[in-house]
Amino acid sequence: MTDLAQPAAVTAADRSAQPPSSSPTAELDLKPALEAVLMVVDEPATEEHLAKVLERPRRAVAKALRDLSEDYTREGRGFDLRLVAGGWRFYTRPAYAPAVEKFVLDGQQARLTQAALETLAVVAYRQPVSRSRVSAVRGVNCDGVMRTLLQRGLIEEVGTEPETGAILYGTTNYFLERMGLRSLDELPELAPFLPEADAVEAESQEGVPSFDPDAPDDTSTTDI
Repeated sequence: MTDLAQPAAVTAADRSAQPPSSSPTAELDLKPALEAVLMVVDEPATEEHLAKVLERPRRAVAKALRDLSEDYTREGRGFDLRLVAGGWRFYTRPAYAPAVEKFVLDGQQARLTQAALETLAVVAYRQPVSRSRVSAVRGVNCDGVMRTLLQRGLIEEVGTEPETGAILYGTTNYFLERMGLRSLDELPELAPFLPEADAVEAESQEGVPSFDPDAPDDTSTTDI
């Protein structure tokens, strides 16, 4: 009985000593993975965070980031990868500012969707406010709409939340100009119809969904 049990115990120990299989993320090519992640960041990403997400040593991530930045410069790309405020992010090169400016200004002449107008209203009445809170109030993800409003010059970054570090947004003077207002005090009294930011925050902390993620967004358009 003892002789039969011993091999089984040894086999189990051998199995436990084997290193765990690597995850799909860890098997990705590092440089393309960094490019993919940095394409969707809203603020500079630190080397520590990127190393954690991609399951690589920080030193390897730092070297890959610097190599990519040098590659883009050598190849004369219209964008650059820079280390700013302790993190890495893509930026357009100053030499191509006229093209970017023309594209953004041309977009300002286009009509805003109903979703953009609703998002703009939330920012106007709840500013300074983070993207996550805007999404919670509207009931849908607003990241794309917020980027559109930033490009149009209707909202801007006004600070960060001390607790979370999330970027806070507010409306611009251009928003007041387009709306025909002298100040935010002239906004109609619509704030009581919006949920309080504290209530939205408490709901999200309790893990209760504040919206249906599968609900379609309204795509009708309105002039502004």
